[in-house]
Amino acid sequence: MSRPLLQLALDHTSLEAAQRDVALLQDHVDIVEAGTILCLTEGLSAVKALRAQCPEKIIVADWKVADAGETLAQQAFSAGANWMTIICAAPLATVEKGHAVAQSCGGEIQMELFGNWTLDDARDWYRVGVRQAIYHRGRDAQASGQQWGEADLARMKALSDIGLELSITGGITPADLPLFRDINVKAFIAGRALAGAAHPAQVAAEFHAQIDAIWG
Repeated sequence: MSRPLLQLALDHTSLEAAQRDVALLQDHVDIVEAGTILCLTEGLSAVKALRAQCPEKIIVADWKVADAGETLAQQAFSAGANWMTIICAAPLATVEKGHAVAQSCGGEIQMELFGNWTLDDARDWYRVGVRQAIYHRGRDAQASGQQWGEADLARMKALSDIGLELSITGGITPADLPLFRDINVKAFIAGRALAGAAHPAQVAAEFHAQIDAIWG
């Protein structure tokens, strides 16, 4: 398994605030995500602005697309995104159309595993060419005290066995990373753990140190 990347999630309600945090952290992360909340607030300009600010970084358009996969993928990749998210409930046709555009642009689709999905769904996504998925512990689950458990790890391992690389998110801290040593991790996604920290660069360094210790 390759060394996991570190992703900064920007779920701000203003582009100006997001860009301030990017200025602090862009030298300490591998991926910058235009989060769903930011994109709903600021529109396509969020992706364009982050691409301009971070010309060498992987940019994610976290749009959780449910329909119009071709049109929205064309917009995302034309705006400068490298990856775009599609929600797991989307019809397979939407996934296929989004993936076709991603391939033509040199980008990738990430399946967002929110709500109900099955391993058969995951096999279908893999069959049509998708190679990434995002495994969540959502904000509401975190707020209710839900922790990472054996059921989560078993499902992640099953997804890894299908061939999907996983980005893992949901209140992730450096101390959590050893839980995922047997998972095919593409990236660890941190939002408030990085942007909300008193010393963001120091927390990013702690993430990288843990990643190096586990994956080399």
